[in-house]
Amino acid sequence: MLEELRENLEFVGISIAVFIGLLLLAIAAEKWIVGGVKKPPVAKRVAYIGMFAALAGALMCLEIPLFFAPSFYQLDLSEIPVMICAFSMGPVSGVVCELIKVVVKLLIKGTSTAFVGDFANFVVGCSMVLPAAVVYHKVKTKKGAVISLVCGGVVMTVFGSLFNAIYLIPAFANLYGIPIDTIIGMGAEVNGSITSVATLVLFAVVPFNLVKAVVVSVVTMLLYKRVKRIIKMG
Repeated sequence: MLEELRENLEFVGISIAVFIGLLLLAIAAEKWIVGGVKKPPVAKRVAYIGMFAALAGALMCLEIPLFFAPSFYQLDLSEIPVMICAFSMGPVSGVVCELIKVVVKLLIKGTSTAFVGDFANFVVGCSMVLPAAVVYHKVKTKKGAVISLVCGGVVMTVFGSLFNAIYLIPAFANLYGIPIDTIIGMGAEVNGSITSVATLVLFAVVPFNLVKAVVVSVVTMLLYKRVKRIIKMG
């Protein structure tokens, strides 16, 4: 009982520390951009972040299974509103929107992964949104937008895969009480080449992140300018 409580408190502490770290990184990035981020007044900014986060939270509840990944890896499109928010108002707004999105999803649907999947969604989502927003606000052209989304997708794929292998999969096993071999077995059911954590990451997590990066990037490119004109952010 005490060991379980310790593990849960440790997970909460890590989650808070990661959020603070990402927020500080986003603040530093906005200062480095030097005038590249044009923000609406505070009240409007809060309202827009809330609007994008609410939409993203709802989209996070709509999960799409992928044939090459076990059932606990399901695609959602929640990064699209967050990316549009970050492109519109900067990296800090993107990170805050990402956090509120997860809170909204938890209020609507709760968690089925002992909060590990929700934490993963936040951190891995930020790993795409944050670098993409920084590059876009540094080079605000159509070509810059493409480059920023490619950069964000590459960072998310590499970081998300390593993060799963090193921390998330073991954390999920500990907090949810599932042996690692069982998790690997769930992967083996959809792909016989999955025989270890490394192959689970290689054959499931890497393609999962690549698919998500491509979908988010394409839809963001199609929607961003239209949404920006509608809400008149500049």
